[in-house]
Amino acid sequence: MTDAYLTVAERATATFEVRGSEFLGHVSPAASVDEAEAFVETVREEYADATHNVPAYRVPAGEPSERRPGDGEVMLREYASDDGEPSGSAGKPALNVLQGREVRNVAAVVTRYYGGTNLGVGGLVSAYSRAVQDALDAAGVVEERPHRTMVVTTAYDDSGTVRGIVESADVSFEAEYGEDVTFEIRVPVAEAAALADRLRSATSGRVDPE
Repeated sequence: MTDAYLTVAERATATFEVRGSEFLGHVSPAASVDEAEAFVETVREEYADATHNVPAYRVPAGEPSERRPGDGEVMLREYASDDGEPSGSAGKPALNVLQGREVRNVAAVVTRYYGGTNLGVGGLVSAYSRAVQDALDAAGVVEERPHRTMVVTTAYDDSGTVRGIVESADVSFEAEYGEDVTFEIRVPVAEAAALADRLRSATSGRVDPE
């Protein structure tokens, strides 16, 4: 679960026409099945007048809260539907592009407005594949590393030490000052254990990162 992976940088849509039919390829980052399904539903609602809205996604199985560092390789949930197009002509080609580009944590929907001319199975495969390819290119494919949120609660006496170590680790964090000081630190999974050890050592064990 510490390995880097490819995903999309942001949501994007790409549009083109084939023999009168308009195709719109949409992609979005998605960290779970729920996020992927929510994106699919959002597109379906926005383009409710379309002839087809074909979904495909590759996301981690299970919810993020159920996954912990050290769980091993992330199992992917892969899904696609033809949404009324001939079997194998739409959803599978869309998913094949995600697999071929080796991207994950991503959801795609291809919207089609029928233009009056049948494209045949081969034409549909080509069009749905291109829609996802173009959308990925528009969104930008980036390398990401899995992160986790580490929570550190400390007395004020140690808060300066903790803050200095966190800042030197070059990770993002937020600090909340109340009766104690609570740091919420977003750290790459691969670096979490070492950072936790540094914090324990520097405070003689007075802080215990969660």
